[in-house]
This record gives sequence, C-alpha cells and structure tokens, in this order.
Amino acid sequence: MERVRAVVVGASGYTGADLVRLALSHPGLEIVGLAANQKAGQAMNEIWPHFMGVGGLPRLSRVEELDLAHADIVFGCLPHGASAQMLAGISHARIIDLSADFRLKDADVYAEWYGVVHPAPELLDEALYGLSEYAREHLPGARLVACPGCYPTAALLALLPLAEAGLILPEGISINALSGVSGAGRGLKESNLFCEVAEGAAPYAVGRHRHMPEIEQELGRAFGRAVRVGFTPHLVPMNRGELVTASVALAPGASLADLRAALDERYSTEPCVHLLAPGVAPATRMVRGSNLCLLNLFEDRLPGRALVISAIDNLVKGSAGQAIQNMNLMLGWPETLGLEQVPLFP
Repeated sequence: MERVRAVVVGASGYTGADLVRLALSHPGLEIVGLAANQKAGQAMNEIWPHFMGVGGLPRLSRVEELDLAHADIVFGCLPHGASAQMLAGISHARIIDLSADFRLKDADVYAEWYGVVHPAPELLDEALYGLSEYAREHLPGARLVACPGCYPTAALLALLPLAEAGLILPEGISINALSGVSGAGRGLKESNLFCEVAEGAAPYAVGRHRHMPEIEQELGRAFGRAVRVGFTPHLVPMNRGELVTASVALAPGASLADLRAALDERYSTEPCVHLLAPGVAPATRMVRGSNLCLLNLFEDRLPGRALVISAIDNLVKGSAGQAIQNMNLMLGWPETLGLEQVPLFP
C-alpha cells in the first residue's frame, strides 16, 4: 500500500491526540507534521504520556512554521475560526476539518451561532458534510471535508433513516444528550475541574448549543423542509462517551416495527453502525475507544411517540475516527482501515 503523508494541525488537543493515536496503527498513513502553537518545540510524548515509547513522530511546531509542501492530507483540529483561516490557504492537499467551520452551509447562520464572521465563506459550497455513512459516494472526489460534530453524529445516525422514510414527523423532535468531559476540550475551564464535574451531572448551553443548527440543517435536508428540534446536552463525569436519546412523533400509520425495519435496512451492511437486538439499550461502555455507533428503539409511554437511542465515543466516531473513516473513503481504501479496535471494557 502506498502511504500518504499527513499533517495534524492542533495535535495538543484531545481530538488531535486521538487522531495521532489512530493514525499510528493505520498502514497507509505517515505523519509528517504536527502543529500546536502553545506546545511548539515539544515532542508528543512530553505532553501526552500514552505516546511514551512511540518513535518517528515529528516534534510539534507552530502552525505558521509548518512545512505543508509535501503533505497529501491535512487534518484540521483547531478551534472554530482559526481552523478556516489556516486551511483556506491550502490548495495542493486534501483537507479534513474537524472544527465547526465548514459544517454549516449558511455563513450568516455560522455568524449567528459562533459569534464571528466566517473566515472563508467562499469555501462553504465546496465543503462536503462528512457524515461517513451518508457522504460515502461523494467522498472520493472531495477536496475539503467537514467532519460533523459529535452530538450531530450520534443524533443524525439515529434519525436520518426515519426522516428519509417519512416514518417520523419533523415537529416535536426532542433530543436529550449526555457527554463525557473530553467533549469540552483540553483547555482549562473552572466548570471542567474535577471537583466541579465529579459526583454530579449538569445541563449546559441550555436551549442554545452550537450543534443545534447543524442537526437542523441535515434533518431539514432529509425532511425536505425547515426543521426545529429541541436539544439539551448534559455533562456527565466520565472521560469519553456520548449517549443520545431522541423522542420522536410517529407519522400517521407508522409503527415501532416500521421504524426498526427502516434502521435495519439502512445499517445492516454498515461496518460501524449497528442496530442492537430488541430491548437492549445502547450504552457508552459498549463503544468506548471504538468507531462504532450503536442504536436501538423503544416505545414511548406517550401514545404515538418512540424513543431512539444511540451511543458513540465522542472522540472516535464523533471526531478523530470518523475523520480517518472519511479519509479511507476519499482514497478508495477499506473504510475501517486503522479503525478495527474492539471497544475497551470495562
């Protein structure tokens, strides 16, 4: 297999580090550049102890000092705004961006939710929304891929087949989500300190989380009309993992069996998305460290409604793993290459 040369921009964050971890076991990837301004000059094993004993990785450099001339793939793991500003100048390499900068197609919606003017609106039409299972046929020709957010990945994999089949109504979708603390990034924040997080759980960004317009954008495409959803995320005291429970209204004449049949038909041949046996609830411990998404359906006590539950690892299927899955599909490789890890349990 011919190896491609990859650069990871933002390698000092949780997403960047997990991307490097996965890349090390990928037979087709060679990491030729790593960047992180605050950690420039350091080796990965100096800031990430789990890389101790791993050789061959370049030292981290400042973003502006990166040598991109020989890169085939650039993974962008920078915060929103900074990512688009940096990646917009790259024309010779293919780009997989893990920030929010190219997910939303409307620059005005981006400005409303992220509080800044989009740095590269001219690239929004070109960017492919990279939910792997739905972007598969377009990925081989893509130059710029926007990896979905972690919450949208879990929510959309659960809901898109049902919306496309007309089995649920666009009105009254309510999503309750739980995430591990790594989803908030590695930056120092008082709300993420151990004493603030341990022994408790709390909602955050109530009524206005930045992933809401992303979920609405993609569900709107499936329904063929504008959609507004309820979405409430919660921070729970675990390192990684994400659990989404969506309450949906059934379309007239639809049954829970119809919903199950639609999910089974859509995902029966998918390597990374699996529908569990009836009655088995997805749990984060079932997917930890893997690129899997596990789904199931339950009848709601409220007449005419159902519960759709999904579990992913926010740093893998919700971020770094999906980025590598997208890269594999872009290059015509088996999409699970480098992603065959069995979930870590307990």
